Amino acid sequence: MSKVAVIGAGSWGTAFAGLLGGKGIQVNLRARSQEVARGIEDTRRNPRYLSDVELPETVHATVDFEEALDGADVLVFATPSQAVRETATSVAAICADEAVAVSLSKGLEAGTRLRMTEVLGEVFGDIGRTAALSGPNHAEEVSRGIPSATVVAAYDADVGLALRELFNTPVFRVYTNDDVIGVEMGGASKNVIGIACGASDGLGYGDNAKAGLMTRGLAEMTRLGRAVGANPLTYMGLAGMGDLIATCTSRHSRNRALGELVAKGGTMDDFYEETHMVAEGAMNVVALDDLGRAHGCDMPITRLVRDTLYEGYSATDAVAELMGRTATDELHDLGLVEGDDS
Repeated sequence: MSKVAVIGAGSWGTAFAGLLGGKGIQVNLRARSQEVARGIEDTRRNPRYLSDVELPETVHATVDFEEALDGADVLVFATPSQAVRETATSVAAICADEAVAVSLSKGLEAGTRLRMTEVLGEVFGDIGRTAALSGPNHAEEVSRGIPSATVVAAYDADVGLALRELFNTPVFRVYTNDDVIGVEMGGASKNVIGIACGASDGLGYGDNAKAGLMTRGLAEMTRLGRAVGANPLTYMGLAGMGDLIATCTSRHSRNRALGELVAKGGTMDDFYEETHMVAEGAMNVVALDDLGRAHGCDMPITRLVRDTLYEGYSATDAVAELMGRTATDELHDLGLVEGDDS
């Protein structure tokens, strides 16, 4: 694996292209906007995202798919989750048959509830050559060389090891995990809990409330993951607890910021107008809640985030409902206690 195409020149795509380019890898960064592609080529900076970060000469930006995919044996998808199928369909008609497709997107496809590697597997016809990368990786920090860790999950162990070697740098430590389901589900579901923690901030609550939401949110994430075939222990790792901490506490987190804005009376439209960015949790909460209901999973935080964003429920009422629930054993139905098959 020697040449990489990064599809999507938003914050994360730009940061990831710069990370690999700084390692001496030839990277073609495909942007939707000619303004972005021209800006990177002329000034080495993305004029819309992370504009204060200088990209290395090894990163070439273009809007042309054929140019972006020329010679690439690794295809990195850094688009919002709801755009992955459309984008991958355009790519599949051009790319080499043996290319490996890696998802950086954290979400489920609306309607189908498929994970991103499942979408890529359908489009490319070989899920064995797909992988997912997930973890506590804010683009703002990765782009500046701040030490970070992540996990790459692949269906083929050799693919996972090759990607680990390709992506690992002195400031970006990459682990492998063969639990693709858990890594992807953790990345998707933690965003919803991030919205809930943002709402807690917006209501002026403190550390106790946020710690409670994060901990019980992790329980919801683990329950759903276990129901769809994930290893519960994956949720103790970077794609679970690690990413959850970053999403729920960081000033860089879009999902946390959305929750704070909504709790203060704003709307999702207000958030987009202010940031011009997508909060994946808002895009995926419906699919996650529906998936949980289909599997009989108890997911009250997810349900109430959905009701707050789409049904006009107030954040204050959501808190009252959570606090008024009947108490139960903390570890029930997580698969972490011997004999717990409830």
